Amino acid sequence: MRKLSMQELGRLSTQSFKDAEKIPLVVVLDNVRSGLNVGSVFRTSDAFLVEAIHICGYSAQPPHRDVLKSALGSTETVVWSAYESVEESISLLKNQGYLIYAIEQVEDAVLLNEFKIQKGEKIAIVFGNEVSGVSEEALKLVDGAIEVPQWGTKHSLNISVCAGIVIWEIALKMKF
Repeated sequence: MRKLSMQELGRLSTQSFKDAEKIPLVVVLDNVRSGLNVGSVFRTSDAFLVEAIHICGYSAQPPHRDVLKSALGSTETVVWSAYESVEESISLLKNQGYLIYAIEQVEDAVLLNEFKIQKGEKIAIVFGNEVSGVSEEALKLVDGAIEVPQWGTKHSLNISVCAGIVIWEIALKMKF
């Protein structure tokens, strides 16, 4: 066994990435304070050709050094915008025809493995603050909620880990 070279991996150039067809998924960050978490979400979004990231409230944003440190250049490939509030982002996305889902443990949440996407649907997923989760303001506006099933004692995941799991699963459902 040997590791594959960068050429063998067939990585896209920055321009090829920008020109590539994206999955119709927007990631919304609702007051995510850690720049390292935000950067990690950028990197995951790049890996799975996510359409865009909306950075809301006091979430760290480029060029914050921690964002750039963990994003490894993906702030230059993934389209992103900053919004004063998560409500502003959600309103814009709804007007553009997106269905909005909070990634949160709430009543009536659909388990991620049971979440269904119809062909042609545009989806936005809202990730919340590291301590308090998705804000009450956002929960009042979303179309539903998705929960990552967990079986241990903690019943919580770091946002960067949760985003990786959720974006991967939704990307699979949208691509295949």
